[in-house]
Amino acid sequence: MGETQKFDAIVVGAGPAGTTASYVLARAGLEVLLLERGSYPGSKNVFGGILYTPILNRLIPNFWEEAPVERHMKGLKIYLISEQNAVSVGVESQNHNRPPYNNSFTVSRPKFDNWYAQKATQAGAMLITDTVIDDLLWDGQRVVGVKARGEEGNVYADVVIAADGVNSFLAEKAGLRKKFKPRQVALGMKEIIELPREVIEERFQLSGNEGIEIKYIAGDATKGIWGGGNIYTNLDTLSVVLWLSVEPFAVQQQKVAELMERFKEHPFVRNYIKDGKTIEYQAHLAPEGGYDFTPRYYTNGLLVAGDAARFLNASIHYEGTNFAMASGEAAAKAVIEAKKKGDFSGKSLSYYQKLLNESFVMKDLKRYRKLNHFAEKNPEFFDGYFDAITQMAVDYFAVNELPKRQQEFRMIKNFRANLHNYYASDKAIVARMSGFKRTISRICPFARFIWKCLKGGLAFI
Repeated sequence: MGETQKFDAIVVGAGPAGTTASYVLARAGLEVLLLERGSYPGSKNVFGGILYTPILNRLIPNFWEEAPVERHMKGLKIYLISEQNAVSVGVESQNHNRPPYNNSFTVSRPKFDNWYAQKATQAGAMLITDTVIDDLLWDGQRVVGVKARGEEGNVYADVVIAADGVNSFLAEKAGLRKKFKPRQVALGMKEIIELPREVIEERFQLSGNEGIEIKYIAGDATKGIWGGGNIYTNLDTLSVVLWLSVEPFAVQQQKVAELMERFKEHPFVRNYIKDGKTIEYQAHLAPEGGYDFTPRYYTNGLLVAGDAARFLNASIHYEGTNFAMASGEAAAKAVIEAKKKGDFSGKSLSYYQKLLNESFVMKDLKRYRKLNHFAEKNPEFFDGYFDAITQMAVDYFAVNELPKRQQEFRMIKNFRANLHNYYASDKAIVARMSGFKRTISRICPFARFIWKCLKGGLAFI
């Protein structure tokens, strides 16, 4: 590509954010170059398992009629688990079996991302794969292009959209973010397990292309580390996912492979995946920490979108792809407005921030901004508390010769004893508590539990 060729916009990264930006820009008539480091879009992209599609369905109505989706999600089941016990709640709806299917589908990212990128090229974008970006090009204080490795060389544009993932090299080069600290990222591990389609549908009580998500929130699923596990149903495979907050995971010096195997062998997990064959392993980092750790999103000639901007709702919802697409669309709209004015300065591109603030992206990030801080400061919530809660539920429904009132009093007594014993234990989480906090917790464990539940509820809900 000649050094003199210039585009209206260069988009780096052909994931949901980058492809959405490219599609919207191309459809508006701008000259767009979409650069992807993989051999094809999706070849290097990893995510949990569900594609959230309210933005996509607005851009490409009834996309599921042509897109390579696997199953639509008719519901989910959420587990709190200890070593021997579990408490679960499920939500299903027949409405989710009708368009737009609750905007939730399982997909194979290589298949879907490739299809989506082709929609962008059909709209007029130029896609180049196998392209590594080494640096940004500057004219004074303004980004004017990218330096690509190999034949592409220097490529120029009025604006660059960095959608290059959680480790965004371009956002760092532009000075919009610093290097990550362990508390700002989560490690996701994923196994694709092959099972016959009819086995999946019988085991999970599914018909046709129905799907369901099984969600495990911390507790024994992660050995008390803030994180969780998931099982997603595909057509003829299951996606088994375990994600962990990196900092407590590193402090406890756990081994990734051992935690994953332990999760798969848990009594409330293994029956879902029994007789399956693992055909693929994946791992990736995901942004964590929420709103307070997001970088600046724009500067002169540059916008940052998707995981590169740390747009992930790391709450019980754990949504990322809809945030990516929403930010990609907002970035494209900001570029379109800047093109009309012929002004690609940071002041002009700040329209991107305005669009984000008006969308669910920033509103949800702000709403859950305290969640990760709570999880970091209260690790007992996902360890001893989960054990005590699940045991209390088992005690409540125990069948014996006691009158129910007496059984309920015994349940509460056992619950208080479990909390006290937890704070008196030598568990690593408890050992790291200050002496004063540990003493108060042992004296008034139930009061501390109620207080932490109130704080946790505000952070989660």
